[in-house]
Amino acid sequence: MGAYIGAVDQGTTSSRFIIFDHEGRIVGMDQKEHRQIFPRPGWVEHDPMEIWRNTGDVIRGALAKTGIRGDDLAALGITNQRETTVVWDRETGRPYGNAVVWQCARTHDICRGLIREGGQDRFREQTGLPVSTYFSGPKIKWILDAHPGAREAARRGDVLFGTMETWIVWWLTGGPSGGAHVTDVTNASRTMLMNLRTLEWEEEILGILDVPRGCLPRIVPSSDHRSWGPTSEDGPLGARVPVCGAVGDQQAALVGQTCFGPGEAKNTYGTGCFLLMHTGHEPIDSAHGLITTLAYQFSGRKPSYCLEGAIAVAGALVQWLRDNLGLIERAPEVEDLASQVEDNGGVYVVPAFSGLLAPYWRPEARGVIAGLTRYANKRHLARAVLEATAYQARDILEAMNKDSRVDLKELRVDGGMVANELLMQFQSDMLNVPVTRPKVAETTCLGAAYAAGIASGYWTGREELRNNWKADKTWSPAMPHDVREDLYWSWKKAVQRSFDWVD
Repeated sequence: MGAYIGAVDQGTTSSRFIIFDHEGRIVGMDQKEHRQIFPRPGWVEHDPMEIWRNTGDVIRGALAKTGIRGDDLAALGITNQRETTVVWDRETGRPYGNAVVWQCARTHDICRGLIREGGQDRFREQTGLPVSTYFSGPKIKWILDAHPGAREAARRGDVLFGTMETWIVWWLTGGPSGGAHVTDVTNASRTMLMNLRTLEWEEEILGILDVPRGCLPRIVPSSDHRSWGPTSEDGPLGARVPVCGAVGDQQAALVGQTCFGPGEAKNTYGTGCFLLMHTGHEPIDSAHGLITTLAYQFSGRKPSYCLEGAIAVAGALVQWLRDNLGLIERAPEVEDLASQVEDNGGVYVVPAFSGLLAPYWRPEARGVIAGLTRYANKRHLARAVLEATAYQARDILEAMNKDSRVDLKELRVDGGMVANELLMQFQSDMLNVPVTRPKVAETTCLGAAYAAGIASGYWTGREELRNNWKADKTWSPAMPHDVREDLYWSWKKAVQRSFDWVD
């Protein structure tokens, strides 16, 4: 068996390849950003061919930096930005246009029609999801409608759909020459097309959205040694390495944080922000605006479920402060700027750039800056930008506690923003629970590695993974109750101001 595990992390802004050892430590990595394409207001696209090329580049780059060969890897796992949708030609691999990204709001009219006919929760019982532009099903319909001949080709079986892990694995395992067309349960659960309980495509919804069954990938467990097959020898690994795991990025972070017990939760602070709580082997229906989704499934075991609160804009708000307003030159500078004032000066930023996701589900909302006075300056704005992420997480946790009837005792955190200590302390203050950052912060990629490593026998089981987890730092709440509640009350007022902006 190989000495290492490799994991591809195909994210919203970049693709990475990380090599881990048996203790879950990073041995080597490489990373490459891809373009963010905004053809119209509210539309977001990626070039899927650019992402595939970048994936090959980072795999080769990490191997070259470490001197490790492809056949030194025991297995390969993959994690990915979820819901982002690619439709391509089976014979050539040519995509039908750019990938439609999870943040994209172009399916608003499709979703509005679905809601008008049956309500926002018409598919929630089967899928655990509200009707929203967020999910892949409406995106598939949009692509098939928008490209002449695409729907007819799909009915003939000449078109394939995939979220990004399906796209990358298809190419890694041969592409047009017999590549595996497979998705795992976590990614399938984000399409609005899979039944949560049967783990199969829901024929009724396929009919309503006019998505041909033949273009959909086969649904498999997140961790399994038989489902995907090996990589091609002429691919970027240069060897036949078994692909043994695939997990959507937020569920992968749950696995990487070893949240294997009901009531355990993590929050990932990346482009968006995603708080997931493990709820056990039965799905819990949300009555408070959350998503019921798959946490993971290990081969031969019952699936595990979780409640999720998804926030579209977290780190992306810091990028906006940098790229659109020019108030900072580098993202980490936001902490220095925000630290120069003691509070937000009464300023609140609601980053509803393309609507609000959980727990509001308001696609017509748009971003607002509220509470401005002549007193406010760029430092207050920087602090309000950071605080917006913590307030949104509080919105999620409030709903999660009500749905699960379990009060959170600790929040494990990961993602790029956890380096921001001002934000982490404010998050602990706002939630009134300890917030803990692990020593290995790359938990998303680590979760994909764990899924592959469990399936291949590289790791023996979940207890071994728990023993790998080590805390780096914990922040404890220090804010008086009345201050916390006053700040949060003002945030809720600001959120209300963002509603009903688009007719």
